[in-house]
Amino acid sequence: MSNLTPPQPPPVWTHTPEDVLRLTKEAIEKDRQVQDQVAKLSVSESNFDTVFLALAHSDALFQEITEPLSFYQNVSPSKELRDASNEAEQLVRDFGVESSMRVDVYNAKVAAQKNIESSGRKLNPEEQRLVEKMVQDGARAGLGLPEEDRKQLTTWKKELSQVCLEFSKNFNEENGFVSFTLEQLKGVPEDVISGYVKRTEDGKELYDVTHKTPDIFPLFKYAQSAETRRLAYESFEARLELNSPLLDRALELRREIASLLGYKTWADYVTEIKMHLQFLTDLEQKLRPLGLEERETLLRLKADELKARGEPYDNEFYLWDYRYYDRLHVEKTLSLDDALVKEYFPASVVVPAILGIYQNLLGVRFYEVKEAQTWHPDAQMFAVWAADAKDESDFVGYCYLDLFPRASKYSHAAVWPLLPGYVRPDGKRSYPLAAMVANLAKPTPDRPALMRHDDVVTFFHEMGHVFHGLLSRTQFSRFHGTSVARDFVEAPSQMLENWCWEPKVLEKMSRHYKTQEPLSAELIEKIVKSRYVNVGLFYLRQLFFAWFDLQVHTHKGKDKQDATALWNHLRERISLVKGGKISAGQGSFGHIVGGYDAGYYGYTYSLVFAADMYSTVFKKDPLDPARGNRYRESILQPGGSREELDSLREFLGRPPNSDAFMKELFGGS
Repeated sequence: MSNLTPPQPPPVWTHTPEDVLRLTKEAIEKDRQVQDQVAKLSVSESNFDTVFLALAHSDALFQEITEPLSFYQNVSPSKELRDASNEAEQLVRDFGVESSMRVDVYNAKVAAQKNIESSGRKLNPEEQRLVEKMVQDGARAGLGLPEEDRKQLTTWKKELSQVCLEFSKNFNEENGFVSFTLEQLKGVPEDVISGYVKRTEDGKELYDVTHKTPDIFPLFKYAQSAETRRLAYESFEARLELNSPLLDRALELRREIASLLGYKTWADYVTEIKMHLQFLTDLEQKLRPLGLEERETLLRLKADELKARGEPYDNEFYLWDYRYYDRLHVEKTLSLDDALVKEYFPASVVVPAILGIYQNLLGVRFYEVKEAQTWHPDAQMFAVWAADAKDESDFVGYCYLDLFPRASKYSHAAVWPLLPGYVRPDGKRSYPLAAMVANLAKPTPDRPALMRHDDVVTFFHEMGHVFHGLLSRTQFSRFHGTSVARDFVEAPSQMLENWCWEPKVLEKMSRHYKTQEPLSAELIEKIVKSRYVNVGLFYLRQLFFAWFDLQVHTHKGKDKQDATALWNHLRERISLVKGGKISAGQGSFGHIVGGYDAGYYGYTYSLVFAADMYSTVFKKDPLDPARGNRYRESILQPGGSREELDSLREFLGRPPNSDAFMKELFGGS
């Protein structure tokens, strides 16, 4: 590969706060000029090239400039740069609202569509889809409404975007912690405790546990003291209480917007949800008996453990009991020690192993660019090429991995498609760039960075989004990669999680950090069996999130809904766990302002597609490159350029069904 140079340089990451705002404003002005030109076209001048192609290419160039600049707020160590990035995104969002409300541009689209139809010009399927979607955008934006209503819509939409952005900023900037003595942390593994900040206050030695996943989740699973777990959970739940009024306002604005657009609720505006409501209702009814049975098992375990310790038992199952007794149950029934399994998954082994599996399956190669310029020294950059690359046309794109926690960095795991792939006006390709941000456990003084098995699953899942972004091959940026229906966007990545439960894959990506031995067949068998332990309670928790999202977005009328009360009520009714002190847990539900509003059900609904794809095509040989190529061509390459059901039919050889998913849940694999 040393003789091949990528045909497209990566973006620079040396911007100052001033650069971020200046470049964003310049990009907005340039895109506005294109919209102005389109708006001035006469009816006879409006056609596919002058309207749809012009707008599509301008939009792609706009994304290329603004997306990386908006990304700084999630990863930059500089508060000034994060603030400028946040401000830049607000400018972009406001401009997006203004653009969506331009009647003159919409009129040009309608005229162009009519001219295309009357001229008999033949468009390819993706071009036809572009025309339909662009015209549909205007109708859904309310451009048929009177001018006063359009002005009101513009005001509300801008405020909504500001509120959602502030919610997300608080989410990223959250840096709280909860403190405990060593005695209170009894049961938490020493390697975890050694990563906590130790300090002295009033003569007492205290350990500060941040709300970051690698710090606080082990406490939920291992701390013997229910009081410690309760205090930690209450702190964790309340960590973004300041977001509660922001969410209330966002919900209120969504109701007003939907009503003005002629929809009963925001959920009706976002999507036709009747089919999905029925799916969720049916699934909850099937899962509830299973969840109740699992809850009774865990309650018996709790009773036995507290009796052995001479502590009182109150016959209640609390939020802070679930992870602890779930872990104990797995240890007792399968003799599976999560802390031992973690020793076989050092990040330095798992990350390249997973990359290797994906590369062989999908026919690509990752080459780390060692001297690459990034936003932080922890971030790695890779140039991605076809496995048999011969010239620059075999270049795939760029990938960034930013895997370890730090202050004011995005606190979960997600992928940002920073640059889309598409065909430029000169016919050459513009190549994609995807960045994965995660928060794997940090190294400790006596151990390297180790990953729990569920960290491995998460990493495998997120890499699925990376490859969807890299291997999509569309004509227009609008349809690139994960730009698919919301109840399908998670399906490819969810399908790929199955690899983390396959014996030969587990062996391939595990090496004990001391002995270098892979997981034994016995340990692998236990891990595989643990997949369906307490699966009812696990999915009921997912349904709780989905139902909360739908209920706040199907609320009608002017009366304000008590989101905190609803959050706590639904969690207890659906998840089958009692909460503690009332707190605004919904303030940490980032998906509800991050694009999954009235769409969180998609996480569960898309599991149907994921299970069907895996069972039908990959189960027999999950590492077979021929099957990987079929997946790449049928699912990844089209992106959103065609209906998702068409991609699924091509891949499966038939329409999808829920048989494999139901068998997984209620019959094991």
